[in-house]
Amino acid sequence: MNELPQHIEALIFAAEQVITIKEIQSCVHTVFGLSLLENDIQKTIDSIKLKYQSDAYVFELISIANGFQFLTKPKYHHTVSALIATKAKKKLSTPALECLSIIAYKQPITKFEMEQIRGVNCDYAVQKLLEKDLIVVSGRSEAVGKPLLYGTSVIFMEHFGIKNLADLPKIKEFELVENTIGLTNEIENSTTDTVLST
Repeated sequence: MNELPQHIEALIFAAEQVITIKEIQSCVHTVFGLSLLENDIQKTIDSIKLKYQSDAYVFELISIANGFQFLTKPKYHHTVSALIATKAKKKLSTPALECLSIIAYKQPITKFEMEQIRGVNCDYAVQKLLEKDLIVVSGRSEAVGKPLLYGTSVIFMEHFGIKNLADLPKIKEFELVENTIGLTNEIENSTTDTVLST
């Protein structure tokens, strides 16, 4: 079928979220009765990616969260961000961001475990994260009462532009250097002494 690449491109373009190869296979089979191999679909996607690398297009096809999505190219992010800012009704609160960070790095995790880490109740923050589909219930713990376990969602990966959880920054990248109180002054004094002595 000569127009198959265009149909695959249309599926990716029309998808509100990331679309996977299996979803593309299913749609093509439903409409045309064709059973496409994953490798054939991947080759078509690669050719579409190449097409949109041209500077003539402001968006590109990228691989994200085990699927594919059209996104604006980085050079236009500031302009698009201005539009998004005008439409954004609410941002995540600091408590919600803290909970989201804990879930991202400790998942699967219970609400009680989150509260032990944060030292405060997490009911409202967890509720808001669920409403925004940034987290999902991933099962139940074997602990007493079988509390719910939470993990991040595909939308979380889409929002932060990561393919999988291994792409999250490593904890050690956030570690602060040791306290150096007095060191700056000592350096400044040493420099001053050197200047004066010359």
